[in-house]
Amino acid sequence: MKKQMSLFVWAVALFGMSPVLAAPNGGTRAASSADLTGMPATRTRENVNYQKYETRTTNRTYNAGDGKNIYYTAPQNRSALYKNYDAARTSSTMTTTQTTVRTTRAETVRREMKRKYYLAHPFFQPLKGKFGSVTDFSYLTNSYKFDIHQTVPDAVSNQLLFDWLKSKWNMNQFSVQEDFSYGITDTVALMAMLRYDFSEYKFKWDDPLIPDDKDDDNDLNLYGIGARWRFIDNDKWIANVSGYFQHQKDIANNFILELKGGYKVGSSTIYGLARGWYVNFDGNTYGNAVENKDKDNYAMTYIAYKTNVDDNIFYAEGGLGVFTVLDEDWTLNLEGVFGYYDWHNQAAVRGAIGWQPNDWFALNLYAETAFYDSANDKHLSLYFMEPAVGFNSLTNIGSVKLKDYAETSIGLQAIFYF
Repeated sequence: MKKQMSLFVWAVALFGMSPVLAAPNGGTRAASSADLTGMPATRTRENVNYQKYETRTTNRTYNAGDGKNIYYTAPQNRSALYKNYDAARTSSTMTTTQTTVRTTRAETVRREMKRKYYLAHPFFQPLKGKFGSVTDFSYLTNSYKFDIHQTVPDAVSNQLLFDWLKSKWNMNQFSVQEDFSYGITDTVALMAMLRYDFSEYKFKWDDPLIPDDKDDDNDLNLYGIGARWRFIDNDKWIANVSGYFQHQKDIANNFILELKGGYKVGSSTIYGLARGWYVNFDGNTYGNAVENKDKDNYAMTYIAYKTNVDDNIFYAEGGLGVFTVLDEDWTLNLEGVFGYYDWHNQAAVRGAIGWQPNDWFALNLYAETAFYDSANDKHLSLYFMEPAVGFNSLTNIGSVKLKDYAETSIGLQAIFYF
């Protein structure tokens, strides 16, 4: 689900390979358009919306834009009270007649509901002349274990030094992403985004005599532009289509198309989504790599997801979700996505709870995790370089078998509408 690149990609010029990040899971990571369903007791509805252009931070390499929609409740006058009056009780004297009225008010007191935009809604986009901003702070972890099956001996001892050695790949990434949108009409919005990543990559070896290989990458790694059109929005249905371009530094250009449609039931919206990526790589291979830059013990380990790939590949995602208003200030969003990411398939679930105290600001706390991934038990090519043992260039020395693949992200979004 999700969607920013989760796996580190290496450019390997030594044999014409320029690896890139791993395929995305789909996001993300990952508010936009107007939901017209009111609170249960509200009958008046009007159309409003605003969108968030979001890329998910999950194990999927290429972030998908994920709109956030507005949930709107029209102003209602709830000040009238229901009253029951007992019959008047009258007592008389010779000179005075006294009437006593006992009033019992069985009342339904309902606070007047002010106009409310639910900025964490999955169909959120700004109206004409309005701006939306979503600042996303997220943490992603991706890992898997693997066993090495070495077939090429080292050039010094002519032995299979690493055969059946066990290791674990681990990536920890903290990202700050800004999604900005502007409504050029009430149904069409322009979007722009950028993301800064703080990433650490590690191969942790089972053998205590082999030091861990570590690397890091801190940079502005992703930016993009796009547009969204909300072409349906009535009392029952809402739908939009989005198209955008993303550039991943030193990796690829992504062209993404997203279609999303929802059905409104009470204070909830049940929706489906479909996304597709057309990915144009800078090179012809991609995977996970870590370079140990120690001058006395230089080494590079590279696990290739795919080699000799075409310049262009395709990813696809489909999913279902529900967004519901819990009360005036709180919302809940649940979403499940299944994705095809070229070398593997993945199923992930995402949950988010939002708090919105007013019309212009909201906080949205979310978490996403993969519960199925076809990467488990896959055999991938292993490349290695270590001059100390005779591998003076990056060499295919065998393969690895993956297991215990895991990917989880958590994040907090600060959403503004002005």
